[in-house]
Amino acid sequence: MGFKVLGTGAYVPERIVTNDELSQMVETSDEWIVQRVGVKERHVSVDETNADMGIKAAERALEAAGIRAEELGLIVTATCTPDTLCPSTAALIQRGIGASCPAFDVNSACSGFLFALETAAAFMEKNHYKYVLVLGAEHLSRTVDWTDRSTCVIFGDGAGAAVLGEGQSNLASRLFTQGGDEVLYIPAGRGNSPFYTREEPQHRIYMNGQETFKFAVRRMAEDLQLLCADAGLTTDDLSFIVPHQANTRIIDLTARRLKIPMEKFVLNIEKYGNTSSASVPISFDELVRSGKLKKGDKIAMCAFGGGLSSAGVILEW
Repeated sequence: MGFKVLGTGAYVPERIVTNDELSQMVETSDEWIVQRVGVKERHVSVDETNADMGIKAAERALEAAGIRAEELGLIVTATCTPDTLCPSTAALIQRGIGASCPAFDVNSACSGFLFALETAAAFMEKNHYKYVLVLGAEHLSRTVDWTDRSTCVIFGDGAGAAVLGEGQSNLASRLFTQGGDEVLYIPAGRGNSPFYTREEPQHRIYMNGQETFKFAVRRMAEDLQLLCADAGLTTDDLSFIVPHQANTRIIDLTARRLKIPMEKFVLNIEKYGNTSSASVPISFDELVRSGKLKKGDKIAMCAFGGGLSSAGVILEW
């Protein structure tokens, strides 16, 4: 049993932080950020929680699918920036949209939405859920060090969602993890235990940019090749590729390695920055709502992130 996408939705906060505004906070410039990363602006939450953003994305996806929240059999939310460790973000979203189904979070950083999508597919096959809601929701501005120009220029907040139903649109999928925290990690809060003596860094994003870049290009290229082989396709058969929006240079180098025209890649990093697990579903929602998709189009989605992890899927529209 596979699935098909019945509807998508996305949400980003109203507050926009431009590169020029950031240049007043740290030593950087619009030109430097655009050349190094490709971001022009990012949306950040002023008073909305991660769950608040997820609720709005979920409501838009449900409306697009023509499904009521009460009909959902499961909610799976990908996030690495939950508002609370307990309850889960998925549980808060469940209450917010008026659903009554099981709900839980998964965390594979920026690859999380695709891990959640595969998790949902497995639950649909085992439990025969008719409709499942899958989300990626991130409140990264709470974990960014706004004095570190190497990271604060990259990230933004937002949420994306998809409603899945019965069907056979998923042609291939891949998940990959290379465990370790040497390249990219976000420490959890330490608490005030009088017994735990290990010194730990602050609760903020730590990233080795060069190592992340190398891992990303290698995995994106390999995953796309493996996905096409699994589906009996070539990269020429792909109508669109929805990549994780982390760095335009990563996407450009991946395209050149695989000899794929850049026109096939969905790009919106200049507007939103890196929204981690929300990146792929926000981009996918924009593609769906653009009216460009035709019946039978093959769409690849691919992502990489902390873990280190990577993931990909090919869908037929």
